[in-house]
Amino acid sequence: MGILVVPAMATELNYLVVDSAQIHCYDDEKIIDFPSPGDHYYGQDAQFSVNPPSYLDQGDGTISDQVTGLMWTQDPGEKMTWAQAVAGAKTCRIGGYTDWRLPTVKELYSLINFNGIDPDPMATDSEGLTPFIDRSVFNFKYGDPMKGERIIDSQWATSTLYQSTTMGGNQTMFGVNFADGRIKGYPVTSRRGETLFYTLYVRGNPDYGKNKFTDNGDGTVTDEATGLMWMQSDSGMGMDWPSALEYAEKQRLAGYGDWRLPSVKELQSLVEYSRSPDSSDSAAIDPVFECTEIQNEKGQKDFAQYWSSTTHISSRGVSTAAYVAFGRAMGYMRNQWMDVHGAGCQRSDPKTGDASRFPKGRGPQGDAIHIDNMVRLVRGGTVVTVVEEPADVGNTAAEKPVDAQVQRPEQASGFMMREDKNGDGKVARTEFRGPPAHFDHLDKNGDGWIMIDEAPSGPVKRSR
Repeated sequence: MGILVVPAMATELNYLVVDSAQIHCYDDEKIIDFPSPGDHYYGQDAQFSVNPPSYLDQGDGTISDQVTGLMWTQDPGEKMTWAQAVAGAKTCRIGGYTDWRLPTVKELYSLINFNGIDPDPMATDSEGLTPFIDRSVFNFKYGDPMKGERIIDSQWATSTLYQSTTMGGNQTMFGVNFADGRIKGYPVTSRRGETLFYTLYVRGNPDYGKNKFTDNGDGTVTDEATGLMWMQSDSGMGMDWPSALEYAEKQRLAGYGDWRLPSVKELQSLVEYSRSPDSSDSAAIDPVFECTEIQNEKGQKDFAQYWSSTTHISSRGVSTAAYVAFGRAMGYMRNQWMDVHGAGCQRSDPKTGDASRFPKGRGPQGDAIHIDNMVRLVRGGTVVTVVEEPADVGNTAAEKPVDAQVQRPEQASGFMMREDKNGDGKVARTEFRGPPAHFDHLDKNGDGWIMIDEAPSGPVKRSR
């Protein structure tokens, strides 16, 4: 099958980072065959599968995430203001539950899927586009040009406010845009009035998104909540995306040689949204980590943006990759540089090239282009190393991932067929072949059995 399974740590993992579901490998122009170790572009997102997405449609307007333990409302309804989104959680009764809450940005970002296609900002037709969320599970909506909106105006609300302001003093909420595949800081109100957002509510697993870091004393930090181990310091210098992949492959730290460039969802799990350069004079990350200071476009002391291994697919091609900003996210607007999206946003940069070609940034908010971004590597977790592209996958840039499956209660799964040795319709701890912490995570009601409605939807399909 060509896969290598690295077991998770034997601890309770309350914050499993869901895989990005990216299934192809790319250079800066096109889909490529899966590189081998030592090859150019080796070590990118699709070559590592971690906690593939798995959803259970409960048939009552709710969706259960089999990986995170979170339950979601299925339909965002019509757009509303942030204040309305906050208030609506208290009155939501979907599925008969009364404990709905507005999700944090980490909870909502767990749903993002990086097989989407970022539209041209000026596009007026969404035909042929794929959003960055599984629309076979959730009721997704693009922006409505008939209402004066852009196609990309599909910003979804969270409860996470920026610990500073953006765009010249606006109170700012971190929202997820499932149309263009980004986290950005959006003004709660602006000169044009209150901003409108789509809204999903969530319940369950109150510990999701809460890190539990341990300094290992050897230049590494372990997150006991996710099972991931991180470099404590960063690369100390910026580099382009291919160089970041090469840097990861060559890294030897604390006796480990299996460091990798993190997926964008793994990288975003590190963000500490209670911190920012303005509020804490630090990067938006726990102080157990060391961050190299930089000077931003406005001449301020700041902190860098960090490469992920995830290609950001757009209607213009595959020449950009996703990054997370741990310092201010600068943009050129109103003839000046300013923080337009906040420390903790996720945007994208060209994989290679000359940043000086973009003296006033790029895009509707003049996003600063760096190209030479910092790197912080990761290892461990429930990672499966993939050496071939999954079978039965077409050659389009974005396609419904085979990793993500929608499961209804009455359906069996590959997991049950594989693990249920005696065929009694349930999996005992003695039958389960994974780490004990995985059994405990799947056994939602703690009765000592994994039932069909608790089981993940099945293994990632691989060729041969």
